[in-house]
Amino acid sequence: MGDSTPSSSTVSRTVLLLLRVLTFLFLLIALILIAIDTYTDPDTGEKTKFNDVYAYRYMFSTIILGFVYTFLQMAFSIFTVVSGNRVLSGDGGYLFDFFGDKIISYLLLSGSAAGFGFTVELHRADNPLNSFTGKANASASLLLIGFLFTAIASTFTSFALPKKAN
Repeated sequence: MGDSTPSSSTVSRTVLLLLRVLTFLFLLIALILIAIDTYTDPDTGEKTKFNDVYAYRYMFSTIILGFVYTFLQMAFSIFTVVSGNRVLSGDGGYLFDFFGDKIISYLLLSGSAAGFGFTVELHRADNPLNSFTGKANASASLLLIGFLFTAIASTFTSFALPKKAN
């Protein structure tokens, strides 16, 4: 009788795909929350959007970059799990995964920190933008979780690097 347990390579590819899907979902929700974030001043009627705040614009940009990268990596991971072959074969593919995960994870972390930092400053100034900062804070929290999943994924890609790259 043959052993029906999956190989460690198959398990790690599946776990990596799961991490990519979770990152994708958290970034999608973070993107939606920050994109719909507006505040209308009840006294003046002046409308404030997320793109009026530099920190939230930066956070939005990091979400977009992470979203695109994760979508690309998710497609590569699905192909790898289904076919057993890598889209980017050779050492270049492993290096792309390794350095891409590192760079994107740090971008996601910095975007989250920018969002949290501005929100803290607004609360410190006792500003009445509670619903506005609340959505941005929720988006920054989801972005932070996206960073955690990407950082964990980067650990898996770093395990593959010494085995495959010279």
